[in-house]
Amino acid sequence: MFQSQENLILIIVGTILLLLMGIFIVGFMFFYQRKHNAYVTERSLMRLQFNEEMLKAQVEVQEQTLNHISREIHDNIGQVLSFVKLSLSSLKTLDDEQRHKKIDDNRELIAQAISDLRDLSKSLSFERIKAIGLKDSVAAELERIDKSGLIHTALNIQGEPYTLGAERELVLFRIFQEAINNSLKYSRAQNLSIGLNYTPNLFILDIEDDGEGFLLSEKLNDSSGSGLKNIGNRAAIIGGHAKLESKPGNGCSIQITLDPLAEQKYVNRTYPDRAG
Repeated sequence: MFQSQENLILIIVGTILLLLMGIFIVGFMFFYQRKHNAYVTERSLMRLQFNEEMLKAQVEVQEQTLNHISREIHDNIGQVLSFVKLSLSSLKTLDDEQRHKKIDDNRELIAQAISDLRDLSKSLSFERIKAIGLKDSVAAELERIDKSGLIHTALNIQGEPYTLGAERELVLFRIFQEAINNSLKYSRAQNLSIGLNYTPNLFILDIEDDGEGFLLSEKLNDSSGSGLKNIGNRAAIIGGHAKLESKPGNGCSIQITLDPLAEQKYVNRTYPDRAG
């Protein structure tokens, strides 16, 4: 009788333990599935956001290029060709010697216009950036800005340049463009310094101007600071980090650091809403 009661108790306890174990396993599997689904959803959303950012950056670079081409054709090439047209119309009133000199002068002007058109045909676009890389794209953009006379630029390259991948370099170039546009529009800077630092474990993009500067906290909380927020978000979406510094009277500096060997971390983390 006593033995039967013991066996019954053991059976009941064993049954309860098996039930608890089953509930634990089912609960664990349910929890794991929820975590896995959340991870897959987050990964998909981050990938979608990354692709949207790539498309946006491509469109912005193309718009920047088209604006530059439009200005150059209107302000430079168009004026040169108009002058050549007027000059040629006066040839009939000149003697042979004057006519030959005028033709030679116009030939030089047309050659310059052709050279300018050739330079425009090589203007920066996403495909151009992919073809020549970040270093040469930045150098070409700075050369164009120097020719405008709006600001003096300097490019400092340290280390042996290497590719960071077409998508990352497009985003970095767009960050560079956005920072320069801010300097040209708002800072009243006279000098702009760009640094590209290549080391095996770290890539650093430095952008500094000697403009009026501003209070960073106020700018980030103001709608006019959306460009600065874009810089932070874009750096984060390719696995980088943006550091912005500015004070009234001390210009502005932007530093983008990026691990060239790391996977693009946008699939593994939620990037910050603002630069930090």
